[in-house]
Amino acid sequence: MRAARLIKMVLLLQARPSMTAAELATELEVSERTITRDAQALSEAGVPVYADRGRTGGYRLIGGYRTRLTGLGRSEAEALFLSGVPGALREMGLEDAASAARLKVSAALMPSLKDAPRSAAQRFHLDAPGWFKEIPAPRLLPAIADAVWDDRRVTARYLRQETEVERELEPYGLVLKAGVWYLCAHVPDHGTHRVYRVDRFTGLTSGAERFVRDEEFDLPAFWEERAAEFARAILRSEVVVRLTEAGVRQLPYAMDRSVVDEAMASAGAPDAAGRVTVTLPVENEDVAYTQLMALGPEAEVVEPAALRERFASAAARSAELYRQG
Repeated sequence: MRAARLIKMVLLLQARPSMTAAELATELEVSERTITRDAQALSEAGVPVYADRGRTGGYRLIGGYRTRLTGLGRSEAEALFLSGVPGALREMGLEDAASAARLKVSAALMPSLKDAPRSAAQRFHLDAPGWFKEIPAPRLLPAIADAVWDDRRVTARYLRQETEVERELEPYGLVLKAGVWYLCAHVPDHGTHRVYRVDRFTGLTSGAERFVRDEEFDLPAFWEERAAEFARAILRSEVVVRLTEAGVRQLPYAMDRSVVDEAMASAGAPDAAGRVTVTLPVENEDVAYTQLMALGPEAEVVEPAALRERFASAAARSAELYRQG
């Protein structure tokens, strides 16, 4: 543990001209007294760490010293490619590996490029979860992530509706979609790849047995295909809607854009009032009610009759509220 901390301290000082004891203590999560002892240990080991005294002082490396301990380990190299999604790294338990990888890359850069990591961080940040909701990280996510990285077969228990099911899985990859984690896994008993919501896992046992990964498996392509299948599968009903020009513009913000684009492509010409009648595939009438309510008077439900009556009742109640006001 201490050896790793000493290496990290050298890499920090190599990446920056000077750092105070307080700054180093914060980065390494130790006390300033520990920093003093570590600096002394490095000096005794031949690393030229120099301490400037005074209020503006700090620690620095002298004589252009550069460590050769900048080779990336496998976990660090893999984590480095995810460094643009800090939240995902933290939830998978890879934050330390990514931090070490970034330090090693910084230490290996020429002095003229030292500000490249900070410059990139100031210009790009990925915030994956959707707005207005806080989704906690699944409890078993770090263990599942470990199995994914190591190609280790697992025995998993998960909730399928209200029933707990146990499966032998070969975890191929993790996907973060709108703040929700999914596991793409091969199921040996069925010979197929399937998708599981990680927050539905209730237990996980991981042994030493590894599986042989199918090198032809393409995680992004697999996810795109399954996501499209899922989106199509849940659209079991249809509603007929008459839209104003404003309603046509607003509809992609209320419903899935691919569904809207396909429906609008088969819509007829506008009527004399400029309204377009379109048939929209929906999950069910309750979901359609929630989605189309966002359009207000820019959308008129034509069919089914029960949903039209529901909108008419809601409109009447709204009108009465405003009349009372």
